[in-house]
Amino acid sequence: MRINVIGTSGSGKSTLSKQLAKKLGSPYVELDALYWKPNWTKSNDDEFFQKVNEVVSADKWVLDGNYSRTQDIKWKRAQTVVFLDLPFHLVLWRVVVRSLVRGFEREELWAGNKETLWRHLFTRNSMIWWVIKNFHKNRKRYSVVSKKSEYSEIQFVRLRSRKEVKQFLSKV
Repeated sequence: MRINVIGTSGSGKSTLSKQLAKKLGSPYVELDALYWKPNWTKSNDDEFFQKVNEVVSADKWVLDGNYSRTQDIKWKRAQTVVFLDLPFHLVLWRVVVRSLVRGFEREELWAGNKETLWRHLFTRNSMIWWVIKNFHKNRKRYSVVSKKSEYSEIQFVRLRSRKEVKQFLSKV
């Protein structure tokens, strides 16, 4: 099975992706881990696209992440795309709590990078601010793109509540 789990930050992509990968015996791949280098340095598109191509060339995987510029690369091989479309208030709450915990605990993420409270509360790189700005845009974009004929071979699953996520996982 080749699955891409998408949704706004805080929607539960990583949690669901890890659970799916474990249940299916498939490799779990986090796009953020492919993209970020030490010191919050971004990969350029050539190196990022090459890493994504290597991952999706495998027979099975569960890919956690959006990165719309990689959509054609991922979805040319994806069999299923799971869109976590949970309510705004829940996603915002989750990202606020996650940001505070990561900031206080200085949790290491990708390539040794750590998040700070300053980054989440006082900068334009705040994930909280990003969710507020992009939640509704992402919902609309994924609703439209899932209906495009070029992706007709992909099974799209839209999950709108925690209950639907649990039901989906239990049926896999």
